[in-house]
Amino acid sequence: MRYDIAIIGQGPAGLSALVNAKIRNKSVIVFGEDSKSLNKTSTIKNYLGFEEISGYDLNQKFKKQAGFYNYYKSHKKVSQVYAMGEYFAIEDESHQIIEATTCIVATGRLINKDIKNEDKFFAKGISYCATCDASLYKGKKVVVIGYNQEAIEEAKFTSEIVDKLVFVNMYKKGLNLGKKIDLIEGVKPIEFKGDTRARSIILDDGTEIYADGFFIIKDSSKAERLVPSLKTDGVHICVNKDMETNLKGLFAAGDVTGNPYQIAKAVGQGQVAALNAVKYIYKKEQNK
Repeated sequence: MRYDIAIIGQGPAGLSALVNAKIRNKSVIVFGEDSKSLNKTSTIKNYLGFEEISGYDLNQKFKKQAGFYNYYKSHKKVSQVYAMGEYFAIEDESHQIIEATTCIVATGRLINKDIKNEDKFFAKGISYCATCDASLYKGKKVVVIGYNQEAIEEAKFTSEIVDKLVFVNMYKKGLNLGKKIDLIEGVKPIEFKGDTRARSIILDDGTEIYADGFFIIKDSSKAERLVPSLKTDGVHICVNKDMETNLKGLFAAGDVTGNPYQIAKAVGQGQVAALNAVKYIYKKEQNK
């Protein structure tokens, strides 16, 4: 069987794409696991229609709506996507090949976790988005572990909200972050410590920094490893306003396309990607 649309990712962008594709009566297969980052987000205050809602509750509403439609779901990880011209061949981790006329990549940011206990304390004092969660630490002390230019911008923004900000520089030497930010460099973070949440970060020189919150700002895994010949800008997939990539029939939506990393953006892009995937299928059928 060849599906009309294969969606890689079951986060907000992927589920939005699914709903909009099914409304247009297309056959769909969705790959991936439930959105861990959304489920662990304690409070969301900027999603239209909800004054305040937890990430878990919002995700349950997303899944409930998706559940109204018949579609095939695979929890297996996709290892490779091949553009075959007339269709896409999606290879999963068990080396099974699934065919689809179009494909939507909605994998989110694939963060490589390399600090001990980072997984354990994710959403329990550790976040990957200062823009999203800085307001939770108003008047408190935070640590930003920065690996890229985005981290500098996030740190400066956050410093205007919190009482004290420590920036552990993993990016490049010679940074000037201003007087409001304590800069630490030449060391590497190796472990988070805490009880029910992260309370401190241990550096490889033995220094222990206590704080109320920790932000890790770094690049995602490279998307071109998933889809050969895919055009990217750093770690993000390049798309146009229709969510089209450089490969015909391949679309992308959500955090994998770049900033801002926001749920509302992901949902909107998922819709746009699905609508244009359907349009692509219609054109192919008309040209037969």
